[in-house]
Amino acid sequence: MTKLFKHYLFLLLALCAGVAQAQVTFSVAYKKVSATQIDIVFTGKADAGWHIYSTDIPDGGPTPASFGIDEAKGVKLAGKLKAGAGARTMQDPIFEMPVTFFEHTAVFTQRVELTEKNYELKGYLKFGACNDENCLPPTSVDCHLKGSDGPAAAAAETAAPAPQPETAVPAAEVADTAAAVPLTSEEPLAVAKADSAETALWWTPVIEELQSFGQSESDVSGKAWYVIFFLGFLGGLLALVTPCVWPIIPMTVSFFLKRSGNRRKGIRDAIIYGLSIVVIYVALGLIITSIFGASALNDLSTNAVFNILFFLMLVVFGASFLGGFEITLPSSWGAAVDGKAEKATGLLSIFLMAFTLALVSFSCTGPIIGFLLVEVSTSGGSALAPTIGMFGFALALALPFTLFALFPTLLKSAPKSGGWLNTVKVCLGFVELAFALKFLSVADLAYGWHILDRETFLTLWIALFFILGLYLLGLVKFPHDDEDERKTSVPRFFLALASIAFSVYMIPGLWGAPCKAVSAFAPPLSTQDFNLDPVHIEAKFKDYDAGMAYARQTGKPVFIDFTGHGCVNCRKMELAVWNNPSVRDFLTKDYVLISLYVDEKTPLPEKMEVTENGQTTTLRTVGDKWSYLQRSKFGANAQPFYVLLDNDGKPLTGSYSYDENIGRFTDFLKAGLENWKKNF
Repeated sequence: MTKLFKHYLFLLLALCAGVAQAQVTFSVAYKKVSATQIDIVFTGKADAGWHIYSTDIPDGGPTPASFGIDEAKGVKLAGKLKAGAGARTMQDPIFEMPVTFFEHTAVFTQRVELTEKNYELKGYLKFGACNDENCLPPTSVDCHLKGSDGPAAAAAETAAPAPQPETAVPAAEVADTAAAVPLTSEEPLAVAKADSAETALWWTPVIEELQSFGQSESDVSGKAWYVIFFLGFLGGLLALVTPCVWPIIPMTVSFFLKRSGNRRKGIRDAIIYGLSIVVIYVALGLIITSIFGASALNDLSTNAVFNILFFLMLVVFGASFLGGFEITLPSSWGAAVDGKAEKATGLLSIFLMAFTLALVSFSCTGPIIGFLLVEVSTSGGSALAPTIGMFGFALALALPFTLFALFPTLLKSAPKSGGWLNTVKVCLGFVELAFALKFLSVADLAYGWHILDRETFLTLWIALFFILGLYLLGLVKFPHDDEDERKTSVPRFFLALASIAFSVYMIPGLWGAPCKAVSAFAPPLSTQDFNLDPVHIEAKFKDYDAGMAYARQTGKPVFIDFTGHGCVNCRKMELAVWNNPSVRDFLTKDYVLISLYVDEKTPLPEKMEVTENGQTTTLRTVGDKWSYLQRSKFGANAQPFYVLLDNDGKPLTGSYSYDENIGRFTDFLKAGLENWKKNF
C-alpha cells in the first residue's frame, strides 16, 4: 500500500512539473560583444500568474537563477550571471523572506571570455519558477557555444583601422527556438538602444491625435479658480481673528458712523473703506502676476534658493506668532500715511486709512499673504491665480467693516478682544512652522539632498501638532498668553483633541503607512528608508527614450507620468490612486511606467537648443528636457499629466490629469490597453 501511494505521488508530482514546464519557456541567444567576449543570453517567457526567481535569493529560499558548466575548452567565465530589468521584490509568506522575481519576461546574461582560437563551452542555466499553487523543480536550460575565432581575432581587430560591427555567433543546440530579446553590453538594465529613426518617431508631436480622443474630464490646469478664491477667502478669515486686525474693526466702524453725523453717509464711507481694502490687495496680486507670470512662478516653485528663503521666512514668522519677537514695518511708514489721511478729504482719505490698516496689520497678515501667494501662484496653473487669491483674501478682510456698518447692533454681540486672539495667533504660528517644512522638502527633493526624507518630515509634523494639542489644553505656555485664557474651554478641548489625533494618525507613516491626508505635503514613499510595506509603485524608468526602448523590447504599452518633485497633486494621485490594488496591477504588469520629473535640476551632459514658437530655447537641466517634451509632443504644461502610448509614441487614448476617482482612472487604463490589443 505504501509503495502504491508513493508511486501515485511520484506520478502526481511529475504531472505537476510537466504542467508547470509548459508555463515557462526559455530561449538562448549568443552575442559577440568584442573579439574575445561573448554574451550568452537566456530569455524566459512565463504565462500569467507564474514568476521566475532572480539571481539574488538568500539561502533557504527558492531556487535562484545560476549558470553552470559541463565542459569548457578555450573559454572561461567573465563575471557572474546577471539578471536584466523588471525584477520585483516582495516578502514571501512561505519562505518568510524577501524574494526577487520576474513576471512575464526574465532575461539573464552570462558573459564568457575566449582564451584560445578554438573554443567550446557546454553549460546550462538553472532556474526556479512558481505560481500561487505549485512550483517547478530546479530546471536547466542547456547552451552550447563553439567556434574557431578566439584570440587570433582579437589581434586582427587591434590591427584594423576601425572597429568592425558586432556579429552574432551562430547558436547551436538551442533549448527553444523562440526569438531572444536583443541585448547590448552597454545597457545595465538589458535595454536595447534605439536608433535615431525610432527616437525621432517617439518625439514626434501627437497633439492632434491626442485631441481626437476628446478632452479628459480631469482638471489639467491646476487648481480651479473657485478653489483659489476659497483659499484666499479662508486666509482673509484667519487674518481677521488676529490681534492686529480684530480690535480695529469696532473702532473703525464707530469712527465712520460718528464722523459723518449721518448714518447713510457713514455706511457709504464704511463700504468705500472695504472696497479700498479689496483694491489694495488685488493690486498686490496684479503686481505679482505682472512681474513673474505663471510660468516663472512655476519655475520658482522648485528653485532651491526660493524655497529655502521662503522656508526661513515662515520659520521667522512662526517664531514671531509664538511670541518670540514682533515683526512690524517701520512706524514712520504708517505715521506718514496716517498723516496724509488726516489732511486729505473725501474718497482719498478713506483709501489712505485702508492703506494704513494694511501697513499696521502686516505683522499678522504678512505670513498669511506670503504663504497664500506662493501656494496659489505655483500651483494655480493660471497667470490670474495671485489676483483671484488676493481678491478672496481682501473680500473676507473687508466684509466685517461693511456688515457692522450696515448692522451696528451686531457689534454688541461680536466677541470682545482678549487673550483668545493671541491663542489664534499661536495656533497660526504652529501651522506656519509645519508648512515651512513643505518648502524645505521641495528643495530637498528637486536637488536630491536627502536631508528631509519622509520619516524626518513626519516626525517633525507629529511633534508640532502634538505640542499644539498640549498648548490648547493649557499644558504649554508662550510669552504673550493670558492666564485667564489658559482654561480649557469646550472649543479648545475639541481643537486639542483634533490636533493630537492628527499627530497620532501620522505615527504609522514612520513605518510606511500611506497617510493619505498628508500625502500632498510629505515627501514620497520612495524616500522612506524603513518601510514595512514592500509593495509600492515606483517607475523603473525616469528617462523617456530608455523606457520607450524597453517597452518596444518587451512588447508592452507605455504609461507616461509627467510629474514634479514639488507637485502636490502628483503625490495625492500616487498614494490615493496608484496604490489601489486594481490600479497597481495595471501599472506593474500591463504597462511600462515612465516618470518624467519636469523640475529635476540635474544638468544635462550637454546643453540642448530647440526651436519653440519660432524662438530658440536652451534646455539646461533634465527637467527642462522633459518639460519641453510635454509641451512640444503633447501640448500640455500642467502636472500631473498622464498619457498612454504605443511603441511608436502614438497615444492609445486621451490624456488624464488630477482626478482621484479610482473608477475613472481604471477606465482610462483599460481603454488604453484595449486599443493596444486591437492594434498589436
